[in-house]
Amino acid sequence: MARKKVIEIVLDTETTGLDFTKERLVEFAAVRLENGKIKDEFQTLINPQQHIRKSSIAIHGITAEMVKDAPTENEVMPKILEFIQDYPIVAHNCIFDYTFLNEAALRTCSKEITNPRIDTQQMFKEIYPELPAHGLDALTQKFNVELVNHHRAMADTMGLAMCYPKLKKLYLQKYDWEFKQLDNVEYLFERFLRIQNTVNTLQSELQDLKSVFKLYFEQGGQPITSQSGDTLIYSSKQTFGYDLNRIKDVLEEVGAFDKAVKLNTGFVDRLVGGYRLDQEKRDIIKDARQEITETRNIQVIKAGK
Repeated sequence: MARKKVIEIVLDTETTGLDFTKERLVEFAAVRLENGKIKDEFQTLINPQQHIRKSSIAIHGITAEMVKDAPTENEVMPKILEFIQDYPIVAHNCIFDYTFLNEAALRTCSKEITNPRIDTQQMFKEIYPELPAHGLDALTQKFNVELVNHHRAMADTMGLAMCYPKLKKLYLQKYDWEFKQLDNVEYLFERFLRIQNTVNTLQSELQDLKSVFKLYFEQGGQPITSQSGDTLIYSSKQTFGYDLNRIKDVLEEVGAFDKAVKLNTGFVDRLVGGYRLDQEKRDIIKDARQEITETRNIQVIKAGK
């Protein structure tokens, strides 16, 4: 029996900034995978016809001079849509590239992108949750793929395309194992609670040990080096609370307000979804949305809560 042909589009974009409602594409690259093998590729610089933020240039290195003779969004989007067709889109933090492409397609072709999307970053996190980072550079290092010219669209696309078949194989194996456990889910929940209780106990034990170490240093103890070479040291740091209203003007004057004040996005999301705001204020906040990320979590609600 002939093997079914599986076609997927691995892609990456570079942009003028992070806000998909206001910023524009400056580079697009994609390859077509057929059963995990690269069969075709497409790449182009794009003239965004607007300013490219310095913070973005610092990442991808694409300047206004480099794109001044490149095709515009109106000229290139039909070709991009022809290349990706309705095949699944594969990208690292796929929601970012997907939203930029969707906005561009709506602006230029009055067409919404409905391709299935596959987020390799989420897959990578599920396969290797213990790793400290899950960016594209971490993925390529894990699979021994050389990532040259990182943050240029085709280089990142090729790096991802080389990793994706291996990552997909592991992910499907994991999914197959998980699916086979569904009949055991009640038992597994009990097992989960046992492990969770053990972890909580161990964390308490660690905290007790840290308290002893803290007391040791406060009594004049010196750093301790283990047989493996790890060293236990002690440090202290003072932090202060600030009246934001009194320092806001100074922070804005020196251009440090955005770095000094971190928006509580969770609170804003709850505010928009609640009943405290009228529709006009909800719309204003929704129009200010920029980068999109996705998180998927489970939650244990304790008995009696």
